[in-house]
Amino acid sequence: MDPDETDKSASYAQIFNENVSFPHITDVATEWMLDFMFVSLCRRFNEGKLEEFNETLSTYEAILKTPSLNENLHHEKKMICAFLARVMHGKQLDVLFEEDDSVMPLMSAANIWSDLEHTVADESLFKNIIILLFVQSVAVCLEKGQTSLASSALKWFMDNHNSPRNVGIKLTTVVAQKETYHPFLMSFSFTRLLETIQSYLEAYLEKNPSDFLFKAATKIVQSSQSTEDLKEMVPQKGSLSASKSTEEDQKQKQSTACFRTKRKLLSTKTADVWIPDGCKKAYISVKRLSRDELVSQITPKTSMDTSNVQRRKRPQKWTQQLDQYLIKGVDRHGQGNWSRILLDYDFEGRTGVMLKDRWRVLKKGNMVN
Repeated sequence: MDPDETDKSASYAQIFNENVSFPHITDVATEWMLDFMFVSLCRRFNEGKLEEFNETLSTYEAILKTPSLNENLHHEKKMICAFLARVMHGKQLDVLFEEDDSVMPLMSAANIWSDLEHTVADESLFKNIIILLFVQSVAVCLEKGQTSLASSALKWFMDNHNSPRNVGIKLTTVVAQKETYHPFLMSFSFTRLLETIQSYLEAYLEKNPSDFLFKAATKIVQSSQSTEDLKEMVPQKGSLSASKSTEEDQKQKQSTACFRTKRKLLSTKTADVWIPDGCKKAYISVKRLSRDELVSQITPKTSMDTSNVQRRKRPQKWTQQLDQYLIKGVDRHGQGNWSRILLDYDFEGRTGVMLKDRWRVLKKGNMVN
């Protein structure tokens, strides 16, 4: 047998060892790929590249849907990705992450950030990001000229989060005066929010390394670059004759290069925008949905039969069991922490706002202390 064929057979046998379960190998490889996409997503966030971030996010979601993958092991990183997605779209008021259309991206980010408190070693860093999300939720609305939305965001934070009272009073004054570029807003700018979150990501990745595949790929790339540099240094056959090209050929190459550069500069090709299939609950979803897309999904076209339009199923009436879930959740997490309570029990599609409204009903009816 030819020595090369023997080597190939040996390498094949080493790769496909029958004593090792192939599904287990697949699971390990999937874990590495998921970690790689998580690190890539953090990098895209730090770079502030929205399109690349959305593309990486789509890949991360696709890998996360692998049937054999244990999502519980990656729940924490999944929550971080959901948080980063909302911050990246924080200035886009027409983007929805929750069923309640009054909850804007940064408000939804605050809900998830409350559930990530255990991942933050520095308590002051956690509180700073809460304040920055609070201030910027109001500031972004004022920048867009949406004073009523700014007032709604202010009230929402005061009702749903333990925000500093002095910050709420200051923002109330700013909203009343409609000062878009108030010094208080500038001191808690969106740029500062991004920088603070980047500090959090650096500390998290240092404590939870997810760069095995990243480092392995880096070594391969560095090795291939060294090989390519060596090949360039070794003269190839016919290189002497190739170097004696005519002056006319050189001019033709130069003109071709200029023409290509011009086409590149004048190119109007645009990349496809990432469009999700839909939107899920805030505490697990990393998808986004614009208001226009939401309207297009529930509004039938003129050429379509209105009977084919799917309508969202309304939540059923509150049962005694659901009330017990709500009471237990408040006892455990405290009033106002609706996003955490939603994680503990199945409320049949209800949102945090619905839980808050039901709690008010129970209190008025003296059904709870």
